[in-house]
Amino acid sequence: MIENHIEEKVFLLDRRDGLVFLLLAVAIFIVYWQARNHAFVAYDDVLYVTANRRVQTGLNLENLFWAFTTTSASNWHPLTWLSHMLDIQLYGMNPSGHHQTNVIFHILNTLLLYLVFRRMTGKSMRSGVVAALFALHPLHVESVAWVAQRKDVLSTFFWMLTLYSYAGYAERPVIKRYGFVFIFFVLGLMAKPMLVTLPFVLLLLDIWPLKRFRATRLWGSADSTDERRVFIKLIVEKTPLFALAVVSSIVTLMAQQAGGAVVYTGQPLSDR
Repeated sequence: MIENHIEEKVFLLDRRDGLVFLLLAVAIFIVYWQARNHAFVAYDDVLYVTANRRVQTGLNLENLFWAFTTTSASNWHPLTWLSHMLDIQLYGMNPSGHHQTNVIFHILNTLLLYLVFRRMTGKSMRSGVVAALFALHPLHVESVAWVAQRKDVLSTFFWMLTLYSYAGYAERPVIKRYGFVFIFFVLGLMAKPMLVTLPFVLLLLDIWPLKRFRATRLWGSADSTDERRVFIKLIVEKTPLFALAVVSSIVTLMAQQAGGAVVYTGQPLSDR
């Protein structure tokens, strides 16, 4: 493990953090509470819920096995299937509950993002602004207000947990803390392979705000040799995560090809 250069301190929340939590949650409820009155739609909700007999029979051993072995919907995302099955157990075919689950995940993701930057920077108000932009940005409407995009909010939940665990690992790089990073990353990939980019994001966080190495000193300075050595160690440190990303990419490509989502058009590379 890499020698720690970040002062480890007890991470405690105060009343100001509680106020930020409350404001973020209320803002999301104001914007998205209307989703509880929305119906299922004919685009992809059919694949994931309304015409999926596996999902509609809820959680059982047979469906558990199916979730981990199917490439239905041109993806391998077992946790997403299990999430939809759990909603069926809780709400049946009432779309209101399915939409509310997405809203709850979006609230949790926003609060986790705040905690991530609060822990990494120590700045509560600035972290609150970042979290508010994430909470209310129009690009998130599709993910939150569309049942079939459960894979987005679910994978983001594990993305944020991975970031939070990595912030703790950066403070004290020990195997146990790295284990949490690894596990949450695996769970995120099992919700949606979008997380394959996460190891690269962790390298960016090493530059700022964690400041585990100084990118400006990689070349042309007296400390460049030491900084390059640290940079290489940081890459090696993330080798298990990169390996998972490669495996997930291969599995996703196979699933997409099996579902007809990847088709060779015969067009030469120059045209494409």
